[in-house]
Amino acid sequence: MDFKELEDWLRRHRVQDVACLVPDLTGAARGKTMTPALFLSGIKNKSLRIPETVYAISVHGEIIFSNAVVTTERDLVMVPDLSTIHLAPWNSDPTASLICDSMTDQGAPTPIAPRQVLRRVVEQYAEHGWTPIVGPEIEFYLIDRFSDVIIEPRAPGGRSGLPEFGQNVYSLDAIDEFDKLWEEIYEFCEIQRVDLDTLIHEDGPCQFEVNIRHNEAMSVADQMFLFKRLTRQVALRHDLFVTFMAKPYSDNSGSSIHLHQSVIDSKSRRNVFANADGSDSDLFRWFIGGMQAYLPAAMPLLAPYTNSYNRFEAFMSAPTTTHWSRENRTVGLRVPASSPEARRVENRIPGADINPYLGVAASLACGLIGMLEKIEPREEYVGEGYQDRERPLPKSLMEGVDNFSKSAALRRVLGDSFVDTYSSIKRSEYEHRSAVLSPWDVRFLMTNV
Repeated sequence: MDFKELEDWLRRHRVQDVACLVPDLTGAARGKTMTPALFLSGIKNKSLRIPETVYAISVHGEIIFSNAVVTTERDLVMVPDLSTIHLAPWNSDPTASLICDSMTDQGAPTPIAPRQVLRRVVEQYAEHGWTPIVGPEIEFYLIDRFSDVIIEPRAPGGRSGLPEFGQNVYSLDAIDEFDKLWEEIYEFCEIQRVDLDTLIHEDGPCQFEVNIRHNEAMSVADQMFLFKRLTRQVALRHDLFVTFMAKPYSDNSGSSIHLHQSVIDSKSRRNVFANADGSDSDLFRWFIGGMQAYLPAAMPLLAPYTNSYNRFEAFMSAPTTTHWSRENRTVGLRVPASSPEARRVENRIPGADINPYLGVAASLACGLIGMLEKIEPREEYVGEGYQDRERPLPKSLMEGVDNFSKSAALRRVLGDSFVDTYSSIKRSEYEHRSAVLSPWDVRFLMTNV
């Protein structure tokens, strides 16, 4: 879309407000809203600006200064990606939204911006003639609206008025309880060009999963970012909340984002994970080997909060190792049954709480390192993997951050400034979380020690 087409699009849709969306390090949408006239003028004059600290905001809202990049709160120029323009159908006035990149006044991209981190990884694939393809499965819970942050979440009642109890995995009737909500989600996804595929009910009460159709990595990460935002907005219209928290209930399944990954030849569009005779290629094995070798160091991008690690330990429904196996959902790296053209690796480790750009970047980075370093995978794992404790993943956020900050290989692929900034923010979040009195402290310590 060129500038003239943009003007026509805004006029045709009678847009009254434009929202420039900037994905921050948590995956939340930051940015600015303005009139169409101001927006168009800002593009012409490169005057759409935002402080660099937008990429240094912790999940608790604090700006974390880091000597790596963020030191002076200088302005960055927001650069709207016109291919992402869409309407925000929950607004009362016609509102257009666009996802924005950012750069310095000298034209340099911002190395800690999540979209730029993913772009950096994709460009390294392109240097070798490869294009990574990703297809995510996104799990989440519907919960009752609340105003007291101390109470535990509760499953809402649907058409019947009865809240869910127990497990209703794959239940169609449980989906129909919220049929109007799903209709609106699919409608809004179509408006925002989120290529939503199937919908199922998962293990937990009012826990659901949607698939986004596989595509090139940046397009899919953009769609995941938009899906999280629009789903929250739709839920509010139905007097509900939706949570992508990795472990909202102590006694029910956690929520994940399973990433199906393949790599194609950029020219021929052939899947490089399969040989001409349909057998597994060397690149396929090395991709798995790289993930096994480096995913433990990338864990802060796949499990970014202290709550994320509850998913691995409190309920046996998440992988705890980087074992790989064919058609085995109990391991971290599953190879689904498929045709050679669809040969892929499913990374089942990331939680639903990931920043989509950073989670995809981390997973693809590990596979890329394996392909370039020709890392052979371990033998295929046979059996049920949930309780296997050989070669475990990091058990805590701080263990993961220490490994991440020391990984020379991930620094080469993701960039030193990003690794340093992200590690600083994770340490700050951990300190902030550790200072908060928890219900466990009150229940077991307050009157007993």
